[in-house]
Amino acid sequence: MKRKTKHLIVISFDGLSTLDFDYISHLPHFQSFLQKASYCKKVTSIYPTLTYPAHASIITGRYPKDHGIVSNTLLQPHRKKPDWYWQRKYIKGETLYDQAIDQGLKVAALLWPVTAKSRIQCNMPEIIVNRPWQTQLSVSLLNGTARYQYKLNKMFGHIRKGISQPELDHFTQQSLLYTLKEYKPDLTLVHFTDLDTQRHGYGFYSTQAKEALERHDQRLGEIMKTLQKEKMDEESTLILLGDHGSIDTNKIIYLNSLFQQKGYLHIKDGIINKWEVIAKTCDGSTYIYIKNKQRKKEVEKLLHDVAEDQKNGIETVYSREEAESLGADPHCAFMLEASVGYYFSDQIREVQWGKGFVEKGSMTANHGYSPYKPDYTTVFMISGQGIKPNVVLDQMSLLDEGPTMAALLGVNLQQAEGRIIEEILT
Repeated sequence: MKRKTKHLIVISFDGLSTLDFDYISHLPHFQSFLQKASYCKKVTSIYPTLTYPAHASIITGRYPKDHGIVSNTLLQPHRKKPDWYWQRKYIKGETLYDQAIDQGLKVAALLWPVTAKSRIQCNMPEIIVNRPWQTQLSVSLLNGTARYQYKLNKMFGHIRKGISQPELDHFTQQSLLYTLKEYKPDLTLVHFTDLDTQRHGYGFYSTQAKEALERHDQRLGEIMKTLQKEKMDEESTLILLGDHGSIDTNKIIYLNSLFQQKGYLHIKDGIINKWEVIAKTCDGSTYIYIKNKQRKKEVEKLLHDVAEDQKNGIETVYSREEAESLGADPHCAFMLEASVGYYFSDQIREVQWGKGFVEKGSMTANHGYSPYKPDYTTVFMISGQGIKPNVVLDQMSLLDEGPTMAALLGVNLQQAEGRIIEEILT
């Protein structure tokens, strides 16, 4: 396969929604980018629509059930804060960056999910401290490219304030600009989380979310200026994409509280120490896992009984087979979809059967729902070498992005379930 671009730069704006497109298209740098770009305003994400499964799907072209990243976090009920799917080892099969490296290409990744301990040559993985004896610097250095990260932290570490936003994205941005200038990678993957953080904290249409979009516009302008200054712009392809939409919520469903009352799980010192049936949240949806298969029929009846009452906030109860057909974890017993305005939590609350396991919370935005919910798609924009200008696609899948990126780099994602978007390629 012939390579179509010298530098492929993939910018993920976490949480960027179709509903944002009209606004950003009038911001100066997005507007400038879109003048020559091809794009799709309605990209269907994967199920569950969470950051880690989505980013694994982007760089594999596969569903979560196949690449193995079925949620953000591992099922670790014995831990108050479970580990995330941080490391490359959790992805089954090939990735875009591995295929690129195998072809002798240089790859850089900045906070791209599920890249820790990968072969990426310039790697600052997204991973956080989750043990009391750890420090952020030591965890990052051990899981990524030590010398590269040490240099970035020495130059720009003063910008960051832990994982708070927008400081974290300011740090990522300066690290990206330096990487483009000093390393000129063949493939660059970068993940900005400012927008998603603001929506989780303040709501979809919040002032804080709008300001995050404006900051992303400034970041895009700086990236484009750097490419021009380094004389890389004519040999580069720039992709701007989102991973999922978001929905405002103010009600929380505590299914594990219900399971505790029914005797399906037990708590000791504030954590689950024994369980036969357990809920594993994906925010807008939740997996139900069952150890004792003899419980399956009674659990199924319980879930359907609960779902019948609309105030419990459960829109759909999917069987294992139905969940798998949607691309989700084939090892679950059931998967539940929350109604608009609701989301699931794994925490335990004191409950009384028939009431009390749904609690009113503050207004935030969440995701993890079915990608087929109304106004819940994301976006894909692309411009530069190897790309036809001004091709507008009515719709596409998140799974199409990886194969298309591979085609631009002249590599092949043989296991991909998405398609190469041939109509935008020169």
